Amino acid sequence: MIDSPSYSRTASSDDTHTLFGQTMGYVAATAGLFALGAYLGRDLPYGFSFAGYLAALACLFCMNFTRKSGGASAGLLFAVGLLLGLSSSPMIAYYASTNPAVLWQAGGATALFIAGCGAIGYATRQDLAALGRLCWWALVALIIFGIVMIFASIPGGELAYSILGLVIFAGLTMFDFQRLRLTSDVDSAPLMAASIFLDALNVFDFFLRLFSRNRE
Repeated sequence: MIDSPSYSRTASSDDTHTLFGQTMGYVAATAGLFALGAYLGRDLPYGFSFAGYLAALACLFCMNFTRKSGGASAGLLFAVGLLLGLSSSPMIAYYASTNPAVLWQAGGATALFIAGCGAIGYATRQDLAALGRLCWWALVALIIFGIVMIFASIPGGELAYSILGLVIFAGLTMFDFQRLRLTSDVDSAPLMAASIFLDALNVFDFFLRLFSRNRE
């Protein structure tokens, strides 16, 4: 989980618009590199996924120390997108060959989900900091629940896991977009983009689980 960058509640309108444009540009570029990585790694073995995720996690960790260097942070962000694409490529290739409609459905649902929750978070005047903290701890609990499901069969566990995940990331997405509106530090754009990209990637994964379950 990426540490939240500090922000000022007195962000000027010009700074906010500049930060929003840069952040969403970074999100789009990172998503494009994710897609490129998924394509390039379509023939990679499943064992590569874990190593790729670890490398992406290392890049995310390093971003916390390069937040004042926009170029370095952006480079690490793009590396995260490419590495996560490579890591996810075996799974995406599997769905593309067996049930490609699920990928399109999950992608479309993710776009609508992020746009809707993002718009709510960006527009609301109520402080969502408490919601962000609550969702972060709920995410920790969900991760523990996911680990338990690896070793124990829980009836309806997969469905509950996906639905709870979407609820949690709805809150996190709203919180991240509110931070985007309130932040005045333009140098934080790569970190903000990383948070929003990871929100979208997790939402995509949860929708993929739901839609593939419906077709079983």
